[in-house]
Amino acid sequence: MVKQHAMGALWSFVRSTIGLKVVMAVSGFVLFGFFVEHLLGMMLFFKGPRLINGYGSLLHYSAIVLWSARAVMILAVVSHIWTATVLYLRQRAARPVGYQRTESRTFSYAARTMKYSGPLVLGFVFFHLAHFTWGWDVTPAPYVEGDAYANIANSFQHGWVALVYVAGVLLVGLHLIHGGHSMFESLGLRHRRFDGLIRTVVGGVTIVAVVGFVFLPCAILFKLVGG
Repeated sequence: MVKQHAMGALWSFVRSTIGLKVVMAVSGFVLFGFFVEHLLGMMLFFKGPRLINGYGSLLHYSAIVLWSARAVMILAVVSHIWTATVLYLRQRAARPVGYQRTESRTFSYAARTMKYSGPLVLGFVFFHLAHFTWGWDVTPAPYVEGDAYANIANSFQHGWVALVYVAGVLLVGLHLIHGGHSMFESLGLRHRRFDGLIRTVVGGVTIVAVVGFVFLPCAILFKLVGG
């Protein structure tokens, strides 16, 4: 009985607006961390085939660890999408008639476009998984099982593939600049004294990551590396 009461209280909290924002913040933090970790792994491309292929092999060394990490990522993605959808629908229901004027000074461009960038980012993530994880024929380059270096080098020699990744990463960055700051507010960790620092750190990490992800396909496309 006590356990059922506790579960009921937890579910009631999760369904509340505050609870949804907390779930969105925690799931967003997990996804933000994965974004940064993924950048570090991709940057091993510049060290040559041995390191990045070794990194890929390490990720698949233990099926239990691999699928545990994937389960966490799937849970984070589903939770993030679910909370974003519910909060958006509640906002629409509370304000069925839109404002006649939008106060741009209150909301940044990134904040005002979150509802558009979110689905586009999701589409880009599916393309990325189909390309590098599932090995589907979504690009002209052949997929080589277990050879991350060859897959990256061959794919980004095609201009439209590099362009898709540049546009996709820029969308991810746009989404993270607002979302990364908002997660601190949702968790009650925001304070006027540290607000500027939080914005600077989140913005700085996001920009560095975006530049890194954009540089990789451009460097391969323009024959700076991978030749």
